[in-house]
Order: sequence, then structure tokens, then C-alpha cells
Amino acid sequence: MSLTPRREPAAADIIGSLSRAGDLFQLLRDGKARTRAELALSTGLARSTVAARIDALMVSGLVGPAGEALSSGGRPPSRFAFNPSARLVLAVDVGATHVVVAVTDLCGKILAEHRLALQVADGPETVFDQVVAQGKELLAVAGRSAEELAGIGIGLPGPVEHDTGRPVKPPIMPGWDGFDVVRYVQRSLPVPVLVDNDVNIMALGERASHWSEHSNFFFVKVATGIGSGIISNGELQRGANGTAGDLGHVQLARGEDVLCACGNYGCLEALASGPAIARALRQQGLDATKGADVLRLAAAGNMQAIQALRQAGRDIGDVLATVVNLLNPSVIVVGGSIGESGEHLVAGIREVVYRRSPPLATSHLRIGISMAGQRAAVRGASQMVTQYVLSPAVVEATLAGSAITG
Repeated sequence: MSLTPRREPAAADIIGSLSRAGDLFQLLRDGKARTRAELALSTGLARSTVAARIDALMVSGLVGPAGEALSSGGRPPSRFAFNPSARLVLAVDVGATHVVVAVTDLCGKILAEHRLALQVADGPETVFDQVVAQGKELLAVAGRSAEELAGIGIGLPGPVEHDTGRPVKPPIMPGWDGFDVVRYVQRSLPVPVLVDNDVNIMALGERASHWSEHSNFFFVKVATGIGSGIISNGELQRGANGTAGDLGHVQLARGEDVLCACGNYGCLEALASGPAIARALRQQGLDATKGADVLRLAAAGNMQAIQALRQAGRDIGDVLATVVNLLNPSVIVVGGSIGESGEHLVAGIREVVYRRSPPLATSHLRIGISMAGQRAAVRGASQMVTQYVLSPAVVEATLAGSAITG
């Protein structure tokens, strides 16, 4: 009998042996501890195959020991579970007049956070120099290092081409059009950088924090502007060019003579945003120049402000009734500085949506106020990164790269 000399495994062999580890890892992302035998049973893989893939995931740190299972005789089997503290995410919420920077684990738990008083109009270099500096400081506060970053998620207050991370003609962001956010940030922190508009990441953060059991979810931000984030069948819908959800520029017949900042007439944003409501109250002789003034008056019991908020809700409800007919979400959540203000706006929304939508579409529909509040954006920025870096393909590529370089 001739024997073939034993050879060292080639890179292709290593990659092949790990090619399904990313899929196996998805079973463990729920945090439940399992044994090798349980994983073999649920996947149909051989125990030796499961053991090899668990070993690879253990080396990466993504999976860690989680005690022992009860023994039916002999040595108790070891259990394994997802280790969310293995890597970190830098989550960034850029607003018109603020920036929030947070460090989270891979489950979105916020480990350190800081709010900066920055103007987006100061320009991208100024903003991201501060973001990087603050991010490094927060990592130190958390007792971790930049080498432990899995990625960076950034939300911007304007249209973003998600595939490239470049802002596209953002109306309140002078000097940002076409700016290469990804490359600029990676000069200081060379990890994956994902960028999206603020409403999309708020939708991700709100759903992940409080509505994870709902696969058809709609988030509306009502503040200086009006926008929405659409989650259908569990996936964020960005559209062909990243502009899906631009609710604020749907035209309403009631506002045919009201000029919007976009140049068109009758846009929802020109009737129901914070500045629009304030303008309507000024015309009635009240001291209101911005959305915060509207909320102050309403909180003091001013009936004109309360009615103005209720009417804004009805206007938003006019558009959302069409959304319900087209998309059939099970939950609509209203956020943003005006949307989170209380029940007056949401009462107007409910009044119109439930009246104008088919009974079947609204039989189980819930319409409520954001529970994640001001943290929705940073939680969503973190979620955007973890969806990417913990996907089967990226986990497999990471493990394969570690095996080759190791």
C-alpha cells in the first residue's frame, strides 16, 4: 500500500473548513447557551464539524464558554454562547446642532456616551475630528482600545447614498455634499464605517430596543423636518437611491398655497414640522419662533398650541393613512423633538389613520410615541454596524483571515 505524504493545509482548505461557521454563529446570536450536541442536532451537522466551527468562533472571541449542561451520566457537556463584549461599536448621531458619540457592545448596550454641542454647518472635517477624538476618549473611559472596534456607525441629518456613505445635496449641511465620510474617518480609525440618514438609524434603534418582534415597522420623525424609516419583513428599506421614506415632501391639498423650503407647495413638512406649527401660532399672535416654543405653550395649557399640534397630527395622519394602505405595518412609532412631546400630535394621527384606513389594515395596528427617545439614533447606528459585521459572510471572512494570518 502506498502512502501519500501528509501535507500542511493550504489557505483554501482552511477557508473551506470555516465557510459555514458564520451560519452556525447566527444560531447563537440570540444569547442562549447551547452544547455542541444541541447545535449538531439543530443544524444536522456532524459533531466533529460543529466542534471545529465552535473552536474557530471561540478563537475569534465571538463565542465564549457558558458553563456546563446537566449530565445524563459522565462528564457534563460544555455550553457556549454569543459573547457581545468581544468587540465594540462606535455609534455616532450627527444632528443639526449636536453630535452624540457612544461606545456599545455587539448587542447595542451603551458602555460610554457623550453629547457634543457641535453645528453640522461647521463642516465635515470639524465634526469628524471631534467625533474621532471623543470616540477614543470614550474607549479609554470604557477601559478598551481602538483595536477592539468592530466598526463605526454614523447617522447624518440629510440624504445619504448608503452604498458609499456620501451625503447627497443635504439642505442643512453646507460643505457636506459628496464628502467621503468613510475614507475621512478611516484615516484615524481603520475599521468598517457605515453611514445612513438619521431617520433610518432611528427606525433601526427603536425597533431593536422595543419592537423586535414586529417585522413590519414604520418610524416617523417629526422635528425641524419630517421623515420616516421603513422596515418591511425585518429589513430596512432604503429604495433605489437611498431616498425611501421622504415623507415630509408628500403634497397635501390643504397646503396648496404654502411654500416649502424644497421649492414646492403644500409639502407635509411645510404644514406639520416644528417650525411650521410655530409659524401658524405666530400668525395667531403668539410668541413662537421654533418647535420648542410650541411645546412650551402646549405644556402650559395653551389651547391654540394644543389645537395646532392636533392639526399637525391630522396632516401627518393624512399621509400615514396612505402608508398603512400600501405597506400594512403592524406598528407606527412617532419620534423626534415634536413627535415625542406627548399625545396631542399622536391623537391627531390616530384620528385620521383609523378613520381612513381599511379595518383589516388597522385591526392590529399600534400607533405610539418613541420609547427609545434621544437614544434611538445611537442604538440604531450600533445596530447598523452589528447587522453587517455579524452577518454570515463577514464572520466567515473574518475567521478565514484570522486562520490564514495566524
